[in-house]
Amino acid sequence: MIAYADTGFLISLYGQDANSPAANAAVEARPAFLLTPLIEAEILNAIELCVFRNQWTRKEAAAALDDFQHDRTAGHFRTEPLSPEIWETAFDLARRHTANLGIRTLDLLHVASVKVLKPDVFFTFDQRQRSLARAERLRVRPV
Repeated sequence: MIAYADTGFLISLYGQDANSPAANAAVEARPAFLLTPLIEAEILNAIELCVFRNQWTRKEAAAALDDFQHDRTAGHFRTEPLSPEIWETAFDLARRHTANLGIRTLDLLHVASVKVLKPDVFFTFDQRQRSLARAERLRVRPV
């Protein structure tokens, strides 16, 4: 199975938060995850924000980042570019959905990536992304 997971889902998967049990249950059989430069930048920043907000210690953040890097090295991620097609799809999604759903730019880029890269499933806990993905008839988990 090929999956796209947004940053929040990956933070729950690699760290400990309220969504971690659901994230771990959703990927019991670890899929191959797609990784774009957007996710890579966001996960590093999100981990550092967890330290800034005193949600994680520096040691917990380092462990999460080490686990993420280990999985990258082990081939659990397939790197894909943020292609011009993804940007064009994001523009189209903005025109068609933002006024009704209140979608933010990064959320548009995640859903556009899913539409273009066509994974089997999209993992997210973000309600805006879920609303947009459902409007586009994408398979979203966890339920």
